[in-house]
Amino acid sequence: MEEQLRPCCAARRSEAPEDRHLAAAAAGEPAPRRASPRPELQESMIRIPGGEFVMGTDAADGFPADGEGPPRAVRVDGFYISPHAVTNAQFKAFVDDTGYVTETERFGWSYVFHLFVSDAVRQQVSNVPQTTPWWYVVSGASWARPEGPDSDIGDRMDHPVVHVSWHDADAYCRWTGQRLPTEAEWEYAARGGLARKTYPWGDLLKPDGEHRCNIWQGKFPTKNSESDGYAGTAPVHAYAPNGYGLYNMAGNVWEWCADWFTPAYHAVTAEANPRFDEPTGKRSMRGGSYLCHRSYCNRYRVAARSSNTPDSSGGNCGFRVVQSATD
Repeated sequence: MEEQLRPCCAARRSEAPEDRHLAAAAAGEPAPRRASPRPELQESMIRIPGGEFVMGTDAADGFPADGEGPPRAVRVDGFYISPHAVTNAQFKAFVDDTGYVTETERFGWSYVFHLFVSDAVRQQVSNVPQTTPWWYVVSGASWARPEGPDSDIGDRMDHPVVHVSWHDADAYCRWTGQRLPTEAEWEYAARGGLARKTYPWGDLLKPDGEHRCNIWQGKFPTKNSESDGYAGTAPVHAYAPNGYGLYNMAGNVWEWCADWFTPAYHAVTAEANPRFDEPTGKRSMRGGSYLCHRSYCNRYRVAARSSNTPDSSGGNCGFRVVQSATD
């Protein structure tokens, strides 16, 4: 199908013009990995029982080139997962406590969706990636300034943090004593106890006409009707949770996973607690985002996969955390 050749709706840092792709200065880790999770964060985690499930898909609406299948039975051990993506408020607490400076801030720019920048910022934009021209290279855009230097997160503290690289997400995990989910853990949790369904709630995108996730509504990338209630990020508790009580496992923001990305994932990883650890230059992402649309990036399905370089960032990528179960 034609959609198989279409890239993800995210942009890689390496796609920016070379004069803007400056090596970020190395920054020290905020702290060594904690021996145990921070108690105040552990209390909100949801216990996912270990078990076996069918991972992946060979459905006609998938992207075989992404390595979504073939579907196979895998088993994961029990673990805890956050009910929602890490919020701006949570990430701010991390920054306030450690003084951590994100990769985006060290690079001095990040990708902002073209419809979200102000007129003043738009006049200063001179570079866009050729393969994803809906992304503007915006100087001063960061997790605290999502649309550029004239924006802030004051009224979005309960929204997912964005403009964070894989390295930034890993640094946050070191502070909390948690970690990023493997792809297998993420998909198992996203399915919410349902077997071989397209979405976390079933096979219909809008059961009984109800929007269940934050994705693009309209003609991508120029017109968004916002019929699901949001043009950009939504609060992390928006929409009904899945069967495990997890919010926004489809849409809203892409979520970084622990694995390195390979299209051969299902052919080369184990059946028990699968994880791909061989460096490939790209880390896995799951879940899709508010920019995903069936006409272009139909990757808000639970089996869908994507990737980006671990230093990349943008206005539609965040993360959630997990921790291994010891009981």
